[in-house]
Amino acid sequence: MQSVPGKHNANKRFEDTAKYFLSNSQLRRNLHRATRTIREKRSNAVAELSDWQVLRKTGEAIKRHTMRHLDRYLCELETSVKNAGGHVHWARDAKEANSIIVDLVRKQKVREVIKMKSITTDEIGLNDALKAAGIQAIETDLAELIVQLSGDEPSHILAPSIHKNRAEIRELFRQTIGGKELSDEPEELAEAARQYLRKKFLETEVGISGVNFAVAETGTISIVESEGNGRMCTTLPRVLISVMGIEKILPKWKDLEVFMQLLPRSDAQRMNPYNSFFTGVTEQDGPEEFHLILLDNKRTNILTDTTARQTLHCIRCGACLNVCPVFKRTGGQAYHSVYSGPIGAILTPQLKGVDKQGPASLPFASTLCGACYEVCPVRINIPEVLVYLRGQVMKQRYDHQYSKQNINSEHIGLKVLAWAFMSRNRYEMAQKMARKSQKRYVRNGYIDHLPGPLKKWTQARDLQALPEQSFREWWRNQS
Repeated sequence: MQSVPGKHNANKRFEDTAKYFLSNSQLRRNLHRATRTIREKRSNAVAELSDWQVLRKTGEAIKRHTMRHLDRYLCELETSVKNAGGHVHWARDAKEANSIIVDLVRKQKVREVIKMKSITTDEIGLNDALKAAGIQAIETDLAELIVQLSGDEPSHILAPSIHKNRAEIRELFRQTIGGKELSDEPEELAEAARQYLRKKFLETEVGISGVNFAVAETGTISIVESEGNGRMCTTLPRVLISVMGIEKILPKWKDLEVFMQLLPRSDAQRMNPYNSFFTGVTEQDGPEEFHLILLDNKRTNILTDTTARQTLHCIRCGACLNVCPVFKRTGGQAYHSVYSGPIGAILTPQLKGVDKQGPASLPFASTLCGACYEVCPVRINIPEVLVYLRGQVMKQRYDHQYSKQNINSEHIGLKVLAWAFMSRNRYEMAQKMARKSQKRYVRNGYIDHLPGPLKKWTQARDLQALPEQSFREWWRNQS
């Protein structure tokens, strides 16, 4: 087996690292079992609503409107949060966001913080930034805790440890937080984590959370979860810091009616067990200080692209991952990004740049089957964006090759094809030449090998031979 690829290495291409994960049969079994179960539950949950397609269209319309007027709603949100006693901080990028959070924690003179699951904080590498400042971030979500204790990386937006089974988790807990007599029963594993975290909840003075939705009208922050650890993080500490990508905003309180139906059912639940809504600070009720970090980190760049802008509609439900034939075989770690699966394949290149070979490979990590579009609760046309980004990647590579005067055979071949396709006479002449050239390679109507640079095309596929007569030639002969 190959060596394990490095964590979130922007230089690692998906097609290279996927080979390692595909060779792990246990990983594939874990993913197949987990994603199949989630898909079935989601299908049942969605089928209970007769107006599901109407909800999807409504969610899409709200998101489209919000992105069109994002500047206005962000300013309204800032005003609402401040009026409710909170503080708002604007962060251009990951470095600035981490600097703000580290400064806020240092002012409290603490060495530990508790965190609920937040993919946005994973995006900016907050845990590493805190560690560099001498501050330990303790993950309180069970799956995130498993990932943290194992020194691993998340493999799913909503289920970070989906690639591990109970036996693997039992061995991990035995070596870290649990006793040697620990079994692999879910109740015992959860109890071991509960005992470990309880003291942290009661003693730690700073909590850090993400944000599912923020309401511009009221300044309300909405967090949905399944375990209750998030509620402990947002109510028990004296200081709460919430990190939010600027696209997570909703204009009105009533808009939550739509998204509080779309999000849980897309995650295979009728309703999330824990739904928290808080606005600013309230005396003798919850944190004494509340800080909201509004993170850009290239989101405004995405906003300027009219085709790719719909990427920002994502509500992080994870439905697209569970139906993707690529993801459910490789898992999320092969993507080398905190955003994996179909949504990661379009979001990561825009956040990290199509000029980096790792992110640039992700739009090609798809069969374009369209299953992700069918299940997306806000109707993001992921296949459309994938094809668009593939074009951007190829254009960037093309421009780079020509700027370096490094013209290769692929570019020459494509130029010749473009020249031939621009004229019917040239196209028909090329057809006749191809018919003559193929004769020595045709076997039973198929070409199973080609020479030179074309050899790679036939290593894994057979090409159907060109017919002796084209349709145009046949049609002319009939008249």
